[in-house]
Amino acid sequence: MLESSKTILVTGGTRGLGLAVTKRLATTGYKVIAAGRQSTPELEKILTNSNVHFEPLDLAEHAEIHNFVKRVTQAHGHLYGLVNNAAIGHDGVLATMHDSQIESLISVNLTGTILLTKYAIRSMLLQREGRVINVSSIIANTGFNGLSVYAATKAALNGFTRSLARELGKARITVNSVAPGYMQTDMTGALQGEKLESIKRRSPLGRLATVDDAAAAIAWLLSHEAASVTGTTLTVDAGSTA
Repeated sequence: MLESSKTILVTGGTRGLGLAVTKRLATTGYKVIAAGRQSTPELEKILTNSNVHFEPLDLAEHAEIHNFVKRVTQAHGHLYGLVNNAAIGHDGVLATMHDSQIESLISVNLTGTILLTKYAIRSMLLQREGRVINVSSIIANTGFNGLSVYAATKAALNGFTRSLARELGKARITVNSVAPGYMQTDMTGALQGEKLESIKRRSPLGRLATVDDAAAAIAWLLSHEAASVTGTTLTVDAGSTA
């Protein structure tokens, strides 16, 4: 199956890492569905590319997820790949974090992602091939002050990845996680000054990983070359956890 005939759904595909993934996959020849709560000026610049399409999606609206997948498959055909990139990240220590923030983190990062995957893989099961890639984080294993609930959602995604890989392997569907390190995105925009420099010093390469680094790893996991890679987590962090 040629890349030009494969459709990939990228959640949070309108900015940051998701936008980098959208751009890279479109350049490779995939048909890319960039999903998000709303489009962005950055995404609008590439929507003229016939390979890229925008579809509105709010993972917090769980009751709408099934209909979203139906709409996407009817409009764009069977899904070959799903990149679960959309996430939110409230920063704050657990003792003072509002209950609503805890609930929203779990609702979007975990429950919404699992429900979307549930319905998206049905399309792959019909074709008996596909790729699911969950965007995790090195924080799932290393921890970081003020991100305990966010870390819990990402650690849960890694467990979800391993077990789902066993469920879907016989249908030639691979399931993997990509765990980026700290990158310059909207979510990490508060990392400045000494905090940012200390993170850079932990890297043997003396720098942060970029969204393009992580996007390249995701593109590889979608490719034929990664057909035998499943149930694992690929870390892209410029070596900071080495």
